[in-house]
Amino acid sequence: MIGLEISHVSHSYGSRKALDNVSFSVAAGRFCALLGPNGAGKSTLFALLTRLIATGEGHISVAGFDIARDPRAALARIGVVFQQPTLDLDMTVRRNLRYFAGLHGLAGRQAALATEAALEQLGMAERADEQVRALNGGHRRRMEIARALIHGPQVLLLDEPTVGLDAASRQAITDHVHLLAEAGLAVLWATHLVDEIRPADQVVVLHRGKVLSDGSAEDLAGGQGLAKAFLSMTAEGREVPA
Repeated sequence: MIGLEISHVSHSYGSRKALDNVSFSVAAGRFCALLGPNGAGKSTLFALLTRLIATGEGHISVAGFDIARDPRAALARIGVVFQQPTLDLDMTVRRNLRYFAGLHGLAGRQAALATEAALEQLGMAERADEQVRALNGGHRRRMEIARALIHGPQVLLLDEPTVGLDAASRQAITDHVHLLAEAGLAVLWATHLVDEIRPADQVVVLHRGKVLSDGSAEDLAGGQGLAKAFLSMTAEGREVPA
């Protein structure tokens, strides 16, 4: 089953084309890394996927629902973790999650069960009654992922989710999200860091608004390694470090 399908999507800001005929899909149970340097168009694509801006050219569907024709159904099947944190620091972890459950129309026992399930899924149950302000960066990120899952989405979008985290926290978050993909979610993980990507992952290389490659990380890496392959595709004439 296709979780996310992006077909011939383009978007411009005035005369500057941020996305140019972008097409790829992410199946259920698949971890897809949207790999691109800063300015590649990743954030613009995420804004289109979450309807922060409307799709001008092309089509986007989520779990079979066209995001332009049926935005409510499409967005109900998406969980999102944005690059910038959006937590209430003075509320507890559980209270944050219950509040977000309410925004998705969950109440009473249903909201309580969804909250506890999300806490368990991300290993945050023992921190549930702590204020968010007391959590380290890695646990705050885990909490944001738990919040994104509370309504049972089929597609999980993460925009540079490990920015500002230490190496151990980055690894823990990456491992957790890979497990979520293995459990059946379609995951789109935007990053510029190749060490967050596993050989079997799908990788879509985005550069200057265009898709340069779409395939497995192992195939893209070839015999030279993923980091060097990525730099070779996006260096535009600069010398690529060995």
